[in-house]
This record gives sequence, C-alpha cells and structure tokens, in this order.
Amino acid sequence: MTSSVPRLVIAAPSSGSGKTTVATGLMAAFASRGLAVSPHKVGPDYIDPGYHALATGRVGRNLDAYLCGAELIGPLFAHGARGCDLAVVEGVMGLYDGAAGEGELASTAHVAKLLRAPVVLVVDASSQSRSVAALVHGFASWDPEVRVAGVILNKVGSDRHEAMLREALDASGVPVLGVLRRAPQVDTPSRHLGLVPVAERRSEAEAAVAAMAAQVSDGCDLDALMALARSAGALPGAAWDAAGAVAPPTHDHPARPDGKRAPVVAVAGGEAFTFSYAEHTELLTAAGAEVVTFDPLRDEQLPEGTDGLVIGGGFPEVYAPELSANEPLRKAVAELAFGGAPVAAECAGLLYLARELDGRPMCGVIDAVARMHERLTLGYRDAVAVSDSVLTAAGTRMRGHEFHRTVVEPGAGAAPAWGVRAPERRVEGFVQRGVHASYLHTHWASEPGVARRFVERCLTS
Repeated sequence: MTSSVPRLVIAAPSSGSGKTTVATGLMAAFASRGLAVSPHKVGPDYIDPGYHALATGRVGRNLDAYLCGAELIGPLFAHGARGCDLAVVEGVMGLYDGAAGEGELASTAHVAKLLRAPVVLVVDASSQSRSVAALVHGFASWDPEVRVAGVILNKVGSDRHEAMLREALDASGVPVLGVLRRAPQVDTPSRHLGLVPVAERRSEAEAAVAAMAAQVSDGCDLDALMALARSAGALPGAAWDAAGAVAPPTHDHPARPDGKRAPVVAVAGGEAFTFSYAEHTELLTAAGAEVVTFDPLRDEQLPEGTDGLVIGGGFPEVYAPELSANEPLRKAVAELAFGGAPVAAECAGLLYLARELDGRPMCGVIDAVARMHERLTLGYRDAVAVSDSVLTAAGTRMRGHEFHRTVVEPGAGAAPAWGVRAPERRVEGFVQRGVHASYLHTHWASEPGVARRFVERCLTS
C-alpha cells in the first residue's frame, strides 16, 4: 500500500523566521480553494497544531521521530492525510536541528527525507540582501538527500529590497515561490511556553489565521507550490491504524455487572488543558473505551459513569484561581482517584493532582506542592518505567518530552513513575493506587499497549 498525497515541508534556517505564519497561511489559503488539507507539525509541539486545525478544519497531527521512532513517521502521516488533496508539514527550529546529541534524528530534514517530500525554505530577509543567496545555497547543498525546492522570503521591506533579493537568488537554482512583507496583524501573542493556544483566544486566533491566509495568498505562487507538492514521490507502506495497533482488541468485552460494555474514560479539555495528541483518543477508543471530554474550569462533576481519567498538558498555572475555585470537581477527582480508578496525568495533570499550585488548593491526590519557577525545563527524555502502573509494567522503555516552568516538591513519590536519563539520571513522578502522574509527555502510538492496559484497568478497577 502506498500514499501519494501531494505534500510540502515548510522549513527555515532558524526559529523565528516565520514558519508558523507561512505554514498556517498556506493551509488556510489552500483550504479556502476547497481543498482538503492535512496539517502536520514536526516535533512535540502541541500549540501550533491548534492553529493548523483552525486553518484546515482537520485535526493537527505531530510527526516526531524521537518520540515515535522513524519507522512510524510515514504510517502516521498517511493516517492523518488519508483522503486529502494536500498535506502541509510545518518544521521545527532550523531545518537541520534535531534531538540534542542525536545527529539528524527528529529534525525537519530527517522527517522530510522519511516523507520523501520537497522542502520550502522560509527565510527572514529583513536584515540581508545578497547574503540570502549564500544562506540558501548552504542549506540546499548541505544534505543532498534533502530537496530544498523553493524559497519564501519573509519580512521583505520594500520593492527595491525584493528586487535585490531576487537578483541574488537568480543563480542559486532555488526558485523564489513567495515574498511576504512585514505584517504585524498576523502576529500571535506568546508567553512563558510559546504561543497562546487557540482555545484561549478563539476569535482573535481566527482573525490571525485569516490574515495569514490573505498574506500568503497575495504573496505566494500557490499554483507553483501545489505543483511542487505533487512532485513528491509515492510513500510506501500502510497507514497507521489505531485498531490494529492495540490488537488484540478489547472492544468485545462481555457486559459488566452494571450493564455497561464500554468503560467511560474522561479526558480533560478546555482552556487549561489543551495539550494532547489525537492518536491517544483514537487508541483509547480502539481499545474499547467511550471517550468523553470535560472542562475542569467549568464542569463541577466528572462525566456520568467515569471509569478512568486522563489529564494531559496545558496551562493550569495560568488558571490556578479558577481551577481551585471549582471545589466540587476537585473533590470528584480526588474521590475517583482514592477509589482506585485509573488516572493518567501528564505535566499539567500532575500539577492539578498536587496538593496545591502556587499556594492554591488543587485536588490533593498527590502529596506534593507545585509552583512556578523561573527556569525552563525543556528536552527529550529516555525513560524506563520504575513501577508497575495502569499505563506500563515496570521495565517498559519509552521516550518522552519535558516542557514546563514549574517544579513539584517532592519530584517523585515512594513509587516513582519513571527513571529518566537526559541529562542527569533521576527518578520522577508518582504511582499510587490507580494513579500515574508525571511531568513526562509521551506519544502512545510508540507503545500502544499503554492504551490497552489503561482500558483493561478501567474494566477491572
């Protein structure tokens, strides 16, 4: 089986060059032409895919060769892009920047090669003229297996500036496929962990995406970009499938004493908990669960019949007063957890389960105190499960990612969740009763048995 979806990878020499503006604008511009556009993001970033989803009306999906393994990049891409007319993949950092100390692993260049996709380089031209040719030549020739097939010049100051840039690039062999002027209306606000998520500024985000689409439509040759996307070769291999991944299937369980067949797994959402990978819900569903979303900021009770709870990442530190004020839900979460129900919490979920966050009462499931910290903790992690839990058996190896400006004290319980390496060896997280709480973000597609095990525990707890 092969995938022949036309595709482009949008890359840049460095962060801050305008990848998100161009990628999101292209997605929205092509979608406005009536095309089904599949949005993707290289790396573990949860926030950009929210803007991609707004631009396309489809779920934004991540392609992370570190978290999932290089062998899953093609299948996960084909899964997300199934039935689409075009796929746009936004890169991460600079084109050749990957996992620290791991060479090209998880870089945009690595993913582009795995997808056999042409690369369009977005260059911030605001402070250069002829030098742009040397920069583009260097990126295009660095790795012969990476096909840098076009350039989009961003933050161009004037017609004269544009003419100078085009003249310099004439001899590079890399065509200019777009020129974008400086446009403050497409800017999106940032804070301590990057862009503010779409869920927190929906109307403003819609306006920003519309502005991105207009700017890209006016400044880029969409027909040439579509022709370039169609030049991508066929991608061999079958698309990833959640049902096949969690085999043996668990959705044919006999009826339980209470008459229910499918366990109800409540997944936290809303403005405070926006970080999640679409494949997690798909795996839980394929494993036999009925997945129901709830909002810890507004819902005073868990969904009816909740058997298990998943609380992913987000910004509880921003919403600590509101989360703390929702005492009925905090008590419901604590009652569920202390009753032994399976609870999986990552990063923001860990903070919510703590005794308090920045001095405000939280759920009190974990005997720990969380607070904001000036230091950013960021990076990939190699991890091994220290304790048997509702997610993994002790000894299970997974890869994860940390991204936070908070600390939890103590950092680990009597039964830690993970032993991690990178950079120092340490244990972290908490396993108690049915609770698995940790700072580590993981991608369950890399270890689908996590979803199967969690759902099975929901049936037996």
